Amino acid sequence: MRRRIPLRKRLLVRLLFGSALIAVCSVAATAWLAVTTTTSALKEEQGQDLAADNRILARLSGYAATHPDWAGVRHTVHELAARTGRRIALTTADRTPVADSAPRGTPLPPRPAATVDPLRTDTYTESGAQLSGIDPRVVGPYRLPAAERTKLEALAAVRERCYRRYGVQATVAHTASGRPVVTAGDGTDPAGYGATVCEDGRLNTPTPTEQRALDTLSDLVRPCLRQAGPALGDQPLLTFDPGGKDPFGSRYLLAKYATVGKGADARAAGRCVLAARRTQLEPYAAPAAELFLGIGDRNPARFDMSPANKAKVVGVAGLVLAVTVAVTAVAAVRLVRPLRALTLAAQQPPELHVRVPVTTRDETGILAEAFNGLAERRERLEAQRRAMVSDIAHELRSPLTNIRGWLEVVRDGVVDPDPDLLDSLHEEALVLQRIIDDLQDLAAADAGTLRLHREPLRAGDLLDQVAAAHRVAAGTAGVVLRTDADGVAWLDADPVRMRQALGNLVSNALRHTPAGGAVTLAARRDGDDVVLTVSDTGNGIPPEDLPRVFDRFWRAEKSRSRRTGGSGLGLPIVRHLLAAHGGTAEAACEPGAGAVFTLRLPGTPPPGDAA
Repeated sequence: MRRRIPLRKRLLVRLLFGSALIAVCSVAATAWLAVTTTTSALKEEQGQDLAADNRILARLSGYAATHPDWAGVRHTVHELAARTGRRIALTTADRTPVADSAPRGTPLPPRPAATVDPLRTDTYTESGAQLSGIDPRVVGPYRLPAAERTKLEALAAVRERCYRRYGVQATVAHTASGRPVVTAGDGTDPAGYGATVCEDGRLNTPTPTEQRALDTLSDLVRPCLRQAGPALGDQPLLTFDPGGKDPFGSRYLLAKYATVGKGADARAAGRCVLAARRTQLEPYAAPAAELFLGIGDRNPARFDMSPANKAKVVGVAGLVLAVTVAVTAVAAVRLVRPLRALTLAAQQPPELHVRVPVTTRDETGILAEAFNGLAERRERLEAQRRAMVSDIAHELRSPLTNIRGWLEVVRDGVVDPDPDLLDSLHEEALVLQRIIDDLQDLAAADAGTLRLHREPLRAGDLLDQVAAAHRVAAGTAGVVLRTDADGVAWLDADPVRMRQALGNLVSNALRHTPAGGAVTLAARRDGDDVVLTVSDTGNGIPPEDLPRVFDRFWRAEKSRSRRTGGSGLGLPIVRHLLAAHGGTAEAACEPGAGAVFTLRLPGTPPPGDAA
């Protein structure tokens, strides 16, 4: 009884539902993308999200102030892009990409939003940057090592405790270089509380690291001041003021030039100090980069459509949905029809071997062809199974019948068990044993349990051993048995199994070669392979029978006479033994020239050969 498929599980219903869902999702996604893209474009054009842009610029300027290059900025750019929902790209002045949060190949906005240069900034709002145009986080050689920082921390703690004893609430802040600065809260003047005794000057004294940097800066400033005016070049350049608003933005160094004159002299001295400061810090800051900011998709602005536009969107979406459902229904019907035919054919009894008509050339048609091919192979295997059972029964019945018949006549006293009779019974038992051994070898080969004991084997010695074993049979049949071997042909094979395979071929050739003929065993090396051939001068094999010579229980002599053929298992065993060795077995025949069986196996270098 055919099982009925529930409606909700039918392929047609699922295809229709899936297509409708896909259509709805595609229309909704398209509408959402159009709205969000338009909203983002309007947001960018109107200059929204300025606070996020300033945060991005400040973060990247801080990175450039603390790194000598942009090599590791990619992670920072992607983090900022994920946090702000903006596209962030950094390039050099000639638009060479440095880092970009957008996929490769995305075009840049037409104009950069800002230039990230910590040594020449006019947009950074940190206190101190406006005085010199240098980001206060660029400390360079003024960064304090741990030992000096620890010493200053102790001095700052002493000053803070001193302020508190006089009633001044003080806090300890740290500059970018690591120097602690003690400040009074709420703008309180410590002098008004009599706390000036706390300022012993030790905290304001430059450390060795800072003094070296100040000396270097002095050396850089002095040539410029001499060019600006001879009197300026002889004046002291720098004094130390850790709490002042210095033009370099470090909050602990104040570069003061001696005001010898007014106006032009003061401005010239300021330009010299600023240029020297930038020259000193340039190796410690990343080079200038162009910052491009694109639209993002985080917190998009609301976009309201008019009722007329909403009606248009709904109408188009409905039309797309209807067309999708109709096309899917037609495709589903065409797809389900051959599948139903395949299902009906597969449910038929095995003995019917039903074929399915191939109506299309798509995947369903290919499936139908594969099903028909499977049915044909199944039919052939069934026929081979029946033939094999019949052949096995026939092969076993003949010797068993002979043995049983002679035993019955001996039991009834009709014939005496003389030596000739015992020899005949023994011969029949050997035939039965050979059939059983052949079947056992084939079963082991089919199951993959055929064991091989490989060893280096010279092909010439193998042919000589096989020829010697069949020399008596060849002489009895009046057939000449020859060998022709290449001395460099060596195999890595099981000698017993290879003698068995060649012996089967030689026995087969001797049975089909008339008296006066010849059977030749040859071996030669062909590249990395070794080719073994067994050829005879018999009547050969008809061309239409060549594809079946390796089938089990197949024999050219349909009468299955013992005089002209064996059990029909010798050649199948040869093919299985060659396959176990990684080789192949083939049969060829030319009219009137006998048959040639070719065995091709992987070769091996002779023992002791370095190659």
